[in-house]
Amino acid sequence: MTVSFDVNGRKVTVDPAARTTLADCLRHDVGMTGTHVGCEHGVCGACTVIVNGEAVRSCLMLAVQADGAKITTIEGIGAGEELSPLQLAFKKHHGLQCGFCTPGMLTTLHALLSQEPDADEERIRDVLSGNICRCTGYIPIIEAAMEAREAYRAKAGES
Repeated sequence: MTVSFDVNGRKVTVDPAARTTLADCLRHDVGMTGTHVGCEHGVCGACTVIVNGEAVRSCLMLAVQADGAKITTIEGIGAGEELSPLQLAFKKHHGLQCGFCTPGMLTTLHALLSQEPDADEERIRDVLSGNICRCTGYIPIIEAAMEAREAYRAKAGES
């Protein structure tokens, strides 16, 4: 089955097997290797991408279900080589160590802050509770998200 969707602003057409997950399709067919596959059960959050504005576990979604969707992966959060305010805040606060969970953390937070730029610390912690990190202890990640809110508020004010 031929499937077409938008990935990071680029139209893509692929021909995945019926049982191919969106994560595998993005990694192997589209070349978006920043989407990591961890548990393959939707528990760890490493494979999180944004589908039509919502954070989605791409290991639980079939590629054929994404037909016509607008998908943002970690590669689409910044502007080319320029890091997004959220990515810059992660860098400043040392919100990543090994980096395996980082793409899922960033896409989860990008989706949250795009919808709720005033999310408080409790809301950020609640949303991130579905993303597992074994290295940072979460505190730098929370600090980075709190700092990045201002950029998302400013962007929301432009809309």
